[in-house]
Amino acid sequence: MALAHATGALLFFGFAPSAFAAPPESCPATLQHTFPRLQDEKPQSLCQYSGKVVLVVNTASFCGFTGQYKGLEDLYARYKDKGLVVLGFPSNDFSQESGNNQQIADFCENTFGVKFPMFAKSVVTGADASPLFRQLAQMSGPPRWNFHKYLLGRDGKLVDSYTSLTAPDSKGLVRAIEQQLATAPTR
Repeated sequence: MALAHATGALLFFGFAPSAFAAPPESCPATLQHTFPRLQDEKPQSLCQYSGKVVLVVNTASFCGFTGQYKGLEDLYARYKDKGLVVLGFPSNDFSQESGNNQQIADFCENTFGVKFPMFAKSVVTGADASPLFRQLAQMSGPPRWNFHKYLLGRDGKLVDSYTSLTAPDSKGLVRAIEQQLATAPTR
């Protein structure tokens, strides 16, 4: 009886039981995270990107590398139909992202025409880092600056990480992305 009341209360307040379900078995551990979307803060499961090649990037609006937004958007536009997704995570860990989520969203859209998925401001380094960035740091080290890039294969496993000095159009990064896109989707 208590379970029925609890389920009814959850449904009444807009929570479906599936919102608390375990991620699907086909979702790799690196993608079993949920983040608020930057534009409207609606929760988004990263499991929706299972089977894709994923480039995770911590970003900032007031950094010497901020121009990389254009290169990231170009990369996304060029390869998204082949299975690449770029995921942007604004962070103030290096004191170069002081805006709120709406200001960041407006800046990215108006200045660089960013269309790739962006998520709410996150902590990407240290003990308070989001679980995704803690996981990536354990595999390859934490970001040392803004625009650090982690490349995940279609299976969700880390392929490589790239410092801020690696431009989105660098031959090494593009070659690694193309190699991963050439593999069959894991779905």
